[in-house]
Amino acid sequence: MPTITTALASAEIWEDIQHALSGGGDGRSCQCVWPVLTNKEWDATTLDERTALFQNEIADGPPPGLVAYVDGEAAGWIRIGPRPTQRRLARTRNIVTTTREPLDDDSAWAVTCFVVRKEHRGQGLNAVLLEAGLNFARASGAHVVEGYPIDTATTEVRVNDLYHGALSTFLAAGFTEIPSTKPGRPLVSLSLNM
Repeated sequence: MPTITTALASAEIWEDIQHALSGGGDGRSCQCVWPVLTNKEWDATTLDERTALFQNEIADGPPPGLVAYVDGEAAGWIRIGPRPTQRRLARTRNIVTTTREPLDDDSAWAVTCFVVRKEHRGQGLNAVLLEAGLNFARASGAHVVEGYPIDTATTEVRVNDLYHGALSTFLAAGFTEIPSTKPGRPLVSLSLNM
C-alpha cells in the first residue's frame, strides 16, 4: 500500500508542484491560474506568463493549494483558498446565481482545481487532497468551503474536465449539494463552523 502525504504549496516545493501539474491533462498549460484570471486576462497570457504568475503567487503566499505525494513523488494538486482571490468565480453565472455566500467574503473558500498525474489516478488522491484542503481552510479561519464539481453519474465528461472534481468526492467529504441551473454542475458547500 502506498504512503500518501500532502504539503502546502511553497516556493521550496515549486519543482514538485510542476511535476504534479505535468502528468496529464491541462495542468501544465493552465498553471492553475485559470481561476484567478478573467477571460480577457487569460487570453492575453502565454504559458511563460502563466507560469510566472503562479510562481509569484506561491512565493508571495499564502499557499493557494496543496500537493499530494505518493511514496515521495509529487502526484497531485488541489487549488483551495479564499473565493474573492479566485476572481473568475464572481464572473461565473452558475456560481453567482447559486451560492448562498457573499461574493466578497474572504472567509468563504473555494476548491477550483484538482490535478492527478495519470499514473496515480484511481488511488483516491482527490479525496486525500480535499481532506487536507479542508484542514488547511479550517486552520486559516474559513467558515465555509464551496466546490463546483461535475456529477459524473449524470454527465458524460472528458477526463480533462474533471479538474473541477467529481460530485461523489465532495459528497463523501460531507458537502451538501445545492442544485443549480446548470445540469450536472451543482454547487456544493460545507460549513466549517463546528
